[in-house]
Parts: sequence; C-alpha cells; structure tokens
Amino acid sequence: MNITFVLIGLALLILGGNWLLQSAVGFSLRLQIPKIVIGMTVVSLATSAPELIVSIQSALEGHADIALGNVIGSNIANLGLVLAITILIADIQVKESFYKTDWPVMMLASVLLYLFIAFDGVLSRWEGLLLFALLIVVIIYLLRYQTSAVVDEMPGDDKPLPLYQDLLYLVLGGVGLFAGSELLITGAVGMATELQVSERIIGITVVSIGTSIPELAASVIAILKKEKAISLGNLIGSNMFNILAVLGITSMITPISVGDPRLLSHDIFWMLGIALLVFPLVFGPVRMKLTWKEGLLLLTLYTVFIYTMVVPS
Repeated sequence: MNITFVLIGLALLILGGNWLLQSAVGFSLRLQIPKIVIGMTVVSLATSAPELIVSIQSALEGHADIALGNVIGSNIANLGLVLAITILIADIQVKESFYKTDWPVMMLASVLLYLFIAFDGVLSRWEGLLLFALLIVVIIYLLRYQTSAVVDEMPGDDKPLPLYQDLLYLVLGGVGLFAGSELLITGAVGMATELQVSERIIGITVVSIGTSIPELAASVIAILKKEKAISLGNLIGSNMFNILAVLGITSMITPISVGDPRLLSHDIFWMLGIALLVFPLVFGPVRMKLTWKEGLLLLTLYTVFIYTMVVPS
C-alpha cells in the first residue's frame, strides 16, 4: 500500500502542478502581464509547486527530513540525472547568463543554505525570510537589467482560455497538489518504517526523484521534438528556486529542524559538489557546450551518490 500511495501521490502532484500552471498562465494572460514576467515568476512558482507543497506538508506534520531531503535530493537530481540524460540525448549550448547570473546565484543560495543549517541544524523563520528576500532581489534584478538572460518558459499553447477553464484548472490543481502531497508523505513515511530506513533516505531518493520527473519528461520531450532549446539555466534556476522559494517559504511557516545528521555530513556536500562541478564542465573540454561525455560523468556521479544512500556504510 505504501508504494501505491507514493505512486498515486506523485501522479496527482504532476497533474496538479500542470493544472495549476495552466491556470496561473491563463490568469496572467488575462491580466495582460508581460510574458517575460510570467516566465520568471508565475511559471517558476507553478512548476515548483509540487516541491513546495510536499515540503510544507512534511514540515508541518513533523517530517522535516523529508522536506529538506526533497529539496537537496531534487537539486542533485536536476544536475546529476535530468541534465545528464538530456545531454546524453543531444548536446546543448550554454548561454553567457550561466556564468553571469545563473550559476553564481545558485551557488550563493546553496552556500547560504549550508551556513544557515550547518551549525545549529535548524533553518529558522528569519533565515527563511532572508532566503526568500534574496529571491525577490534576484527576480527584480533579472527583470530590470538582465531580461535577455531570462528564458521564456511559457508553455507552447500560451493562449487565453475561457474564464471557467482557468477556474477549473485552479481548483483541480489545488486539490491535486494537496491530495498528492498527503498520499506521497503518508506512503514515504510508511516506506521508511517498513524498510527500516530513515525518512531522509526516502526523501532524497523516492520523493526527490519523483518531484523531478516533470523536469525530466519536459526536457526529453523538448529535445526529441526539437521544439524548444533546452537551457542549463532552466535547471539551475530550478535549483535556485528550490532553496530560495521552497525552503524559504516552508521555514517561514514552520522552522525546519534537521533530524538525520547525514543530511549535513553527506547529502548537502554532494549538492554543493555537483553544483561546483558544473562550472568547469561548461568550459571544458568544449567551451560553452555540454556533450554526452559530461552527461556520462554526471550520471556516473549520481549513480554513486544513490549507491552511498541505499547501501549501508
């Protein structure tokens, strides 16, 4: 039953996130908000909704390791799994915004997260507020001074829908996300108990990979259809959003206390290490281009990471 709960929960989260995205874009178009603003704010928030809802629900129900493990694991999966599979299928060109804004902000957010939780094991409300404030500053900076660096993440069918459809998608999205998060957390906690492993391991493996499935599916489909350029900035932006928005908002609602010390002695260093590694990979051996060789390296590292998670040390 626990596996069934997890699978149904993930399915509802994916559907709910997509419905919420359709609704958010629909209302934004109805209000005539510029597309670049929608792409940077509304779409980013909607696509991070599964991680956000799961993290908030987990923290409120006393499963902080699932909340934190979800974000740390998702950030590792975005670069070690999603990016790796994407560039194994096809090479991607990296834009200048990678080293001007995307990577520096992601690393700043990652280091801040480490500094905030490394010493006392708690992400407090004021620390969450600082993370969220940094997100606002970054968004304002990008929209005012770096509009060329903001990738248009609007869905292909970004045409206004009838009002009743926007409202229907909004209701369905909210119900799907809430019900999906409840089932996923229930199943994840049950699996941890049944398998006699920590909630951290379930959060970093099952939950984080599950909430990264939409990004993986979108990237693979886009490459196969050759409909839209895949940008490394999109995945790095997702990592930044996971820390600044998901953990920022969650910890403002309820402080997140680390339960399993391995989150601080093992997992977060993997997140920082893979994030750091991406920088030199972009500049060599082929400058500003990621190929199957880099993809194979990243996927190998991700496999090693998962191995260290599931195999007792």
